[in-house]
Amino acid sequence: MQHPDPFFSHGNLDRAQSLRTLEDALHGADDGELYLEHRTSESYMFDDGRLKQASGDTSQGFGLRAVKGETTAYAHSAELTDAALKRAASTVQAVDNGQANVSTKLEPAFGANKHLYVEQNPLAAIEFAQKLAVLQAIDAYLRAKDPRVKQVTATLAANWSRVQILRADGRMASDVRPLVRLSIQAVVGDGTKMESGGSGAGGRYMYDALLNPSGWQPVADEALRQALVNLSAKPAPAGELPVVLGAGWCGVLLHEAVGHGLEGDFNRKGSSTFSGRIGEQVAAKGVTVVDDGTFENRRGSLTIDDEGTPTQRNVLIEDGILKGYIQDRMNARLMGVAATGNGRRESYAHQPMPRMTNTFMLGGNAHKDEMISSVKRGIYAAYLGGGQVDITSGKFVFNATEAYMIEDGKITVPIKGATLIGSGPEIMGRISAIGNDMALDPGIGTCGKAGQSVPVGVGQPSLLISAMTVGGTEL
Repeated sequence: MQHPDPFFSHGNLDRAQSLRTLEDALHGADDGELYLEHRTSESYMFDDGRLKQASGDTSQGFGLRAVKGETTAYAHSAELTDAALKRAASTVQAVDNGQANVSTKLEPAFGANKHLYVEQNPLAAIEFAQKLAVLQAIDAYLRAKDPRVKQVTATLAANWSRVQILRADGRMASDVRPLVRLSIQAVVGDGTKMESGGSGAGGRYMYDALLNPSGWQPVADEALRQALVNLSAKPAPAGELPVVLGAGWCGVLLHEAVGHGLEGDFNRKGSSTFSGRIGEQVAAKGVTVVDDGTFENRRGSLTIDDEGTPTQRNVLIEDGILKGYIQDRMNARLMGVAATGNGRRESYAHQPMPRMTNTFMLGGNAHKDEMISSVKRGIYAAYLGGGQVDITSGKFVFNATEAYMIEDGKITVPIKGATLIGSGPEIMGRISAIGNDMALDPGIGTCGKAGQSVPVGVGQPSLLISAMTVGGTEL
């Protein structure tokens, strides 16, 4: 489906003049581009039996970047006019401050090689009344399913963006990006005790997959199941214990504790625990970590990144050996390697930087039941919540939102308050079994870095960690 050009088909921005201005702005620079974006978004939150929040927004603008050596000049504006672009050009020309040009011999590919998602606008395809009816149905469904349900919060959100990236030599790349997400939280109570559980789903597709009962009911069921598990949970133990991590969303630990440390900017600057270690053993044998932005319809996927480079499958760690980093154009050029399609930005008002897309560990041959049966006393963490990571050391702290005791090789009581503590490289070396059940998350991930947020995907198989520090309330 072809949509009118939102940047040059109307308004006060002329394509030929924009290219001349861009060429002048980047004269003498190593790299740079004009990034144009038009975005519409909406969000609805149904909470405690009524629609509490409803918002919609339309934004557009440009970002103009010039790069020379390690210095970047960036200017942006919500005004799409030739005059605004000329003012931005005069700002970024200041990057030419006497630094020598630094370039690689290999010019990265530019422009899309295939489309990974539809171009239709999910916001316009479904009427507001139908969206509201589904949110009401979710609330009624959960309250009818279990009398212990005290509160239901359901959030439906979407955005649709169109981007164009122009280079000084006249090349142009464009992308149309849909994104939808459903989040459900259920609060249950039994006497004076209250607990909650949450679940979600989403991706780069239309609303239909979420608004049909076959789409939202499994999400609602999962939120309720987690809440009821937590309602019967006992205090978590503390100490160094074997830990079995569940498949799928638990890959968020891999994303945070390992993935960020494999981003090119941290490694070029020497601030990552993985800096200068290409070719070294950085994880247990059998561990292969991949970042792949080419999955169709996935939340973390992109046809092109925000510099116009096609996304690709990047093997970062293979059989425990560090093979490479994920790169945007600037850090790739300065490190003398090729860009990997990982230059991402939150919006036209932000500079691109190396960011993950869909990051996951490949599966192995072990069965989860075998891992659990091998543990005398330990923890099974089925679902992880938020965490904190120090990129330089790789140290992390993660909360387990759904976890159980393993006793004599069997899963027993659910526990709450479990915190997983360790360092990414250390834990990667303690992986003693890799499951055959690799799964990606349901499409709910958002990654923050340097004040910017972008949608991402995570995934992994079940893993047996031979020893990990568990923070809890009982010794």
